[in-house]
Amino acid sequence: MSHQVTIQPSGHRFTVEDDETILEAALREGFSLPYGCRNGACGSCKGTVLQGELDYGVYQPNALKDEEKARGRALFCRAKPLSDMAIEVREIGASKDIIVKTMPCRVEKLEKLADDVMRVRIKLPANERLQFLAGQYIDFQLKDGRTRSYSLANAPHDDALLELHIRHVPGGLFTDQVFTTLKERDILRLKGPLGSFFIREDSDKPMIFVAGGTGFAPIKSMLEHAFATHTDRELVLYWGARARKDLYLAELPQQWLAERPNFSFIPVLSQAEPDDAWQGRTGFVHEAVLADFADLSGYEVYTSGAPAMVDSARESFVNTRGLPEDAFFADAFVYAADTLAATSA
Repeated sequence: MSHQVTIQPSGHRFTVEDDETILEAALREGFSLPYGCRNGACGSCKGTVLQGELDYGVYQPNALKDEEKARGRALFCRAKPLSDMAIEVREIGASKDIIVKTMPCRVEKLEKLADDVMRVRIKLPANERLQFLAGQYIDFQLKDGRTRSYSLANAPHDDALLELHIRHVPGGLFTDQVFTTLKERDILRLKGPLGSFFIREDSDKPMIFVAGGTGFAPIKSMLEHAFATHTDRELVLYWGARARKDLYLAELPQQWLAERPNFSFIPVLSQAEPDDAWQGRTGFVHEAVLADFADLSGYEVYTSGAPAMVDSARESFVNTRGLPEDAFFADAFVYAADTLAATSA
């Protein structure tokens, strides 16, 4: 039997199904409650029960002491409601509300999505989870002290494994390793989440997403988050690549297109190959947006990819289509043979 939970002081309300914890249901419905390990060991998800009854679940005694429990405190990563409830807990509203962590991680799975794109899934230690906002990134901390930054491609609610899309840059200090010697179960070290590239949840404006190459990664996270929260905002994805093979997960937005009436997908190729038999849009991806929208004053635009694309999009959208400067959000990926980074702008 499902139960209604109301969060105070916001008044937000969501439904918890039989097999869900309060935290799982809140994240599924798009409400960002604080958490850390998600297994009752750290206490980060602690809040107060104002009304109703719950099953406290299995947790570590040091994470929820008896005297805290007597005062109505509970660990929402483990607790399941036995009735309709009201709880008091701080909601995460911006990146400043999230704790940045440094921790080891293990390579769980490597999957080549294209000749030069590797999907890397990483697993955190048993008592750790990384809370983040859709669109943020992590830094890998290398042994020589340098860092390499990659956007998270999974949505925040789907955080059992962290997903990264890493493009191979020949001569790249880290990407050469990813494509040659890195193997499953290898240990890396990360810091995150980082960056200010995330969906502004306090807006009801339609959203245009512009991805170039592996700039699709953070936008995939954003869109899957938007779908999970059942937003009714218009969502338009433009994904630009050189040739058809560089749209390395093109079947995924096609699936979204079939399932989501408020979603549109426009792939754009800049250097289509003869074998592609391409009948779709061609040219630069931001120019496709310019061709389709005479007025962007009522939109938000989220752009991710190479700096030149991001800069061209910002200038043209703001100066020629009326997009407010504060409605343009970007993540610029900077590539170099000896230093590879994906940095937020």
